[in-house]
Amino acid sequence: MPIIESALDMQRAIYDFTLRAGEPWLHEVKQGQIFRILDLEGNQAVDTLVYRTGDPAERYSAQDTIREQRNVYLTAGSVLMSNFGNPMMTIVADTCGRHDTLGGACAAESNMVRYALEKRYMHNCRDSFLNAISHCKCGTGTLMSKRDIVSNVNFFMNVPVTPLGRLTFEDGISAPGKYVEMRAEMDVTVLISNCPQLNNPCNGYNPTPVRLAIWEAQ
Repeated sequence: MPIIESALDMQRAIYDFTLRAGEPWLHEVKQGQIFRILDLEGNQAVDTLVYRTGDPAERYSAQDTIREQRNVYLTAGSVLMSNFGNPMMTIVADTCGRHDTLGGACAAESNMVRYALEKRYMHNCRDSFLNAISHCKCGTGTLMSKRDIVSNVNFFMNVPVTPLGRLTFEDGISAPGKYVEMRAEMDVTVLISNCPQLNNPCNGYNPTPVRLAIWEAQ
């Protein structure tokens, strides 16, 4: 889990936005630009998907990413690969050290099955994803839909794999001020759900805001 700090100055960022807990975010990051996700209060899961701008049929692939790096966790030096086998984003700085690729996004159905029938109506990441992309053509002539939602990265989320191959949701390993930075290897559109989950410890049972920033290519 290499810890690599950034030399970038927030005052020089060309984009700076605080995303409230439970809210979605959709934004383009151009090739060469640096994108930072900063965990403001600590222990907050940030569900993230990446699409090629102009051709969202090419998108982040958990399977290709895991296979290429031979690791189920992301950290500094990890490359987010597309379903076409192309590098999409490279993690160039990381002060948390480990990010999940397996836990997926919470949804109405999974909340109901895992926790209780009445949890079905709680806000969830899948609905946030759908709310954001249902208004976006992302450089094409067709609106995106639920078919475009695939397995996502969970930045800052702690999902250990047990010796029996099972997944467990544990307290986060992030802390206030921890961040991850990625360099775009192509023009990409980044989709985020700042997770609203209250039923497991991925957010410390208290979802909080994150800060998103973009710098021009170095």
